[in-house]
Amino acid sequence: MVSNHNHNKSVGAEFAALLPANDKAWYKKPTLLYLNFCLFSLFLLSSGNGYDGSMLNGLLALPQWVNFMDKPTGSWLGFIAGSANLGSIVFFPIVAWSSNKYGRKPTIYMGYFFIVLGAGLQTGAINPVMFVMSRLVLGVGAAFFQGCVPLLMTETAYPTHRGILTSLYMCGWYVGSFVAAWATFGTRNYDNSWSWRIPSLLQLLLPALVLPGLFMIPESPRYLVSAERHEEARAFLVKYHAEGDESSALAAFEFAEISRSIQMEREFQKSTSYKQMLATPANRKRTFITVFLGIFDQWAGQNVAGYYLPPVLASIGIKTVTQQTLINGFLQIWNLICALTGAFNVDRFGRRFLFLSATVGMLISYILITGLSATFAKGGSTAVGTAVVPFLFLMYGFFSLAFTPLVVAYPVEIWPYQLRSRGLATMLMSTVTAVFFNIFVNPIALDSIQWRYYLVFVFILAGGGAIIYFVFPETRGHSLEEMARVFGDEETTGPVEGEIAEKIAHKGTSYHADEVNTTPEETA
Repeated sequence: MVSNHNHNKSVGAEFAALLPANDKAWYKKPTLLYLNFCLFSLFLLSSGNGYDGSMLNGLLALPQWVNFMDKPTGSWLGFIAGSANLGSIVFFPIVAWSSNKYGRKPTIYMGYFFIVLGAGLQTGAINPVMFVMSRLVLGVGAAFFQGCVPLLMTETAYPTHRGILTSLYMCGWYVGSFVAAWATFGTRNYDNSWSWRIPSLLQLLLPALVLPGLFMIPESPRYLVSAERHEEARAFLVKYHAEGDESSALAAFEFAEISRSIQMEREFQKSTSYKQMLATPANRKRTFITVFLGIFDQWAGQNVAGYYLPPVLASIGIKTVTQQTLINGFLQIWNLICALTGAFNVDRFGRRFLFLSATVGMLISYILITGLSATFAKGGSTAVGTAVVPFLFLMYGFFSLAFTPLVVAYPVEIWPYQLRSRGLATMLMSTVTAVFFNIFVNPIALDSIQWRYYLVFVFILAGGGAIIYFVFPETRGHSLEEMARVFGDEETTGPVEGEIAEKIAHKGTSYHADEVNTTPEETA
């Protein structure tokens, strides 16, 4: 997954020096292979929102569903689309509290109850109100997955694999959207309600596939340390990150760094609450980045063509059900390829490079989309309208390259442990608030001003790119605990650079991992 010469890029020189020399490939290590299998399977739990959005695209093109829902338009259509996000936003703070109190895994299990209930209600819906209520319940289930799975992934991954594996999480969004797009394409010719009930039922497919990996994966070692279960945390690091080697310098370093950081966070933050997210300059910067990224991820323009792909295609002359559902299906394949490309290169190119490249690419694409749509609307030929489609693909490709893998991976790595779940919840609440606003307003704006609405996103993309350039720090090459140094708050929330590594070197690697630790008294 990460070659030896790229270790410095993914974790930095200090950490890389503790990795085994001439180490064998990760897939030749049984316990690390086991861990990565579990983590890789978890990325499918982000499929729910992707499935939901893509399925709604498909349902909007199905006459049976449109008639069942009494031909929704305008604000009512916006509310139907936004109802799942409304269910999520209420529960994100509860998920953050639960994941800290009861652990990452138990909190994820809670999401399954709501997903099964919501899918059952939606499949068996007898009227529009029941359909909308089912989407609210599905949104609650998605909140448990979104608010906790990234924490478990980033906190358990092998250090040199963390960036890639955590970035893979949101790629599952497109796996869900892919399955939904082709499910609605496959049922498009059904002449009864099963044309939309079958895709509704298939929402359970991907979460069911994840269950074996979820059962098998251990609890987060950082949660275990926070819960004073130090021996279990140490055992995890020795088994999964050191292949059972009790004398591993890497396991010793990780255990000491995690214990030290969480201890210092507790001493500095006598109580952990959302107020702490604004208590220091470093945390205020983190909060700004978190909220901005959550909003910008949804206000960068892709959702105009996302939740409302059929009316967008209709506006450029592509109106048949087969044409619209087919384009939607291929769009999801393209998005998944681009998202995976970005995820596997987060350590090679860095977070800032991907963010900036994607924003510039989207800006250029959107300018071209706006110009072509304006020409078509003023009487242009069908060829002009069709030319919009490849630029829609290009715009989505740039978005998927950076924002899909990093919209979750970046916030969860910049926050210290005690505030990580709340930071992720804040980002997700910002996202769903922006989504709910977008999908409520977009159909009204598209109906009234059509292509002119694209101009708004041209300005948003330009401004967002400037903010990313001047505010977002590069986080490549640092462990989770070392992010304190990136944001300038190491005096309160992280070990001094080199202190743990020096202690390990002084003690030697013949010591067990639990014998290498640091306390405030020792470093005072």
